[in-house]
Amino acid sequence: MKKQPTQPVSIISLGGSLIVPDEIDVTFLKKFRQLILSFVRQGQRFVIITGGGKTNKRYNEAARKLATVKAVDLDWIGIATTKVHAHLLRSIFGAYANTTLIDNPEKPPKMLRPILLGGGYVPGHSTDMDAVQMAIALGATRILNLSDIPYVYTKDPKKYKDAKALGQVNWKEYRKIIPKKWTPRLSSPFDPRASALAQKHGLEVDILQGKRLEQVKLALQGKAFHGTRIFT
Repeated sequence: MKKQPTQPVSIISLGGSLIVPDEIDVTFLKKFRQLILSFVRQGQRFVIITGGGKTNKRYNEAARKLATVKAVDLDWIGIATTKVHAHLLRSIFGAYANTTLIDNPEKPPKMLRPILLGGGYVPGHSTDMDAVQMAIALGATRILNLSDIPYVYTKDPKKYKDAKALGQVNWKEYRKIIPKKWTPRLSSPFDPRASALAQKHGLEVDILQGKRLEQVKLALQGKAFHGTRIFT
């Protein structure tokens, strides 16, 4: 991976699988907080969009067992879980974070403090899409997508032993690898609709395994990292 320039506002899409892999990962969140604050003290600002992960999955599964639930209502449950996670992070960042969450990623609030948190927005959107919309609104050129996925692969590594990890890939080739259509709760390194919008606006998305915080640090510093760079 070649060295990338840093930017004054870093957009991070933080997967719910990192926040709540099974139980709330207090150890990870403590280290993540320390890392982000180390950059804040250097004058950097952050927008962090949180995913729903297993919290979303558990509530959705319970709803389906209890009644015939509309897809849009499952989406609203998912959005609520992402906001619970965003409130958790807002709380642990304390005085460094804006006191309110992002309501509409296309019209973000002023960054009165160096960290701005948000979760899901409306049904039919993933948090990947929210992160892209925030990047466009704030003039950022890059998104760090942190999840439990270390790389983009040529095909699903869980199904195919010959799947190859990609250090970098352009949007055209990346979009050939992933499903063509976005559906709620789709498992994909970066969702199809968000990818199309990111490509249209010339954004870069870096895919990293979030628990490898030493690699996240390198990416935030604009240095080479282990992961996948998706670019125009």
